[in-house]
Amino acid sequence: MSYTTQHLQEASEIISKLNSADCENCVAVLQAVRARGGRLFILGVGGSAANASHAVNDFRKIVCFDGSAPTDNVSELTARTNDEGWASVFVEWLRGSRLTAKDGIMVLSVGGGNLEKNVSPNLVTALQFAKQIGASVLGIVGKDGGYTASVADACVVVPTVNPANITPHAEAFQAVIWHLFVSHPALKVNQTRWESVEKRP
Repeated sequence: MSYTTQHLQEASEIISKLNSADCENCVAVLQAVRARGGRLFILGVGGSAANASHAVNDFRKIVCFDGSAPTDNVSELTARTNDEGWASVFVEWLRGSRLTAKDGIMVLSVGGGNLEKNVSPNLVTALQFAKQIGASVLGIVGKDGGYTASVADACVVVPTVNPANITPHAEAFQAVIWHLFVSHPALKVNQTRWESVEKRP
């Protein structure tokens, strides 16, 4: 079997194992946040930061959700990292954004954060603050979900089907899942461009 065949078979297996009820729960939480006029802050590191930027675009444009990602502001991100430290960069950004109980936090992460292993401590401290404030917490995470899955109001964990490919599958399926969210009839407001073009006579 070629590696390409193996990778695609793993992706197919993940699709078959994704928990659709967890996806629906996330949609319900997102719907509630939007209905009460809350904002959506999307947090991610590394490849997940790039996904967060893309997701913010989709939630704003397709779902009409006021949202942002702290990693899109490189100047503030690096200033806070330099002056205050990496572990607090997201929580201080959320404080500066005046996070309230009306808002939602969505974490995109491979591991979900783990203080004991010093993996993504910035996600953990941000979520601790969000829970303290009473904001809704969602996650699209891989592996066992880490801290995010343990505290989230709704969370989708991308199943691990090959321990050697946790990261590529987790980050790839973040996109599959958030695109499911923004395409969901309960959230979608605006038609996407190509679909609207195809409907024209």
